[in-house]
Amino acid sequence: MPADAEDLELMERIAAGDEAAMSLLYTEHESSVYAFAMKKLNDSQAAADIVHDVMIAIWKGAAFQGRSSLRSWILGIAHNKIVDHIRKSVRHDAEELDESMNQTEDESITASPLDMVQAAQNSSFLRHCLEKLSDLHKQVVHLAFFEDLPYGEIAGIIGAPEGTVKTRMYHAKLALKRCLQGKIETDPLGGTNA
Repeated sequence: MPADAEDLELMERIAAGDEAAMSLLYTEHESSVYAFAMKKLNDSQAAADIVHDVMIAIWKGAAFQGRSSLRSWILGIAHNKIVDHIRKSVRHDAEELDESMNQTEDESITASPLDMVQAAQNSSFLRHCLEKLSDLHKQVVHLAFFEDLPYGEIAGIIGAPEGTVKTRMYHAKLALKRCLQGKIETDPLGGTNA
């Protein structure tokens, strides 16, 4: 999906050195870049560094052509920065990625204790199964479901054909389905192995 006129105008202002325009872009896209980086790196400091690197690259003159949406273009830059980060980490001292995930819990006052237990079990099962996916599958799942991007834009972000994205998504869904079915069958009450 090509960029709209508002995004093109915003990027023109940034290219002209308009700090207010850059601040607006940062405010609008910082959280999605951070979430994207967290899903890939699982390290809050590294994700924050990626956000910083992406915004600096844009400020220093990354050329936005408008062939895709601004959001897809920014996530494409983030993808490249993440790849660079991983390469540097591997070169220096193997991967030192933090394995803790920052999870926010939805504490609904109206939910019954039984509903809360069931939701926690389902969330635990899903988290477990998402973690078992390969990095490539995690990436397309995150972009499709958490960033709500169509396959064509995901293809542009990760630099792969749209057919490859569809294939990865198919296999990711299949792996999640198998994992969730197995998890529910072997641990229906959400025991300690979740």
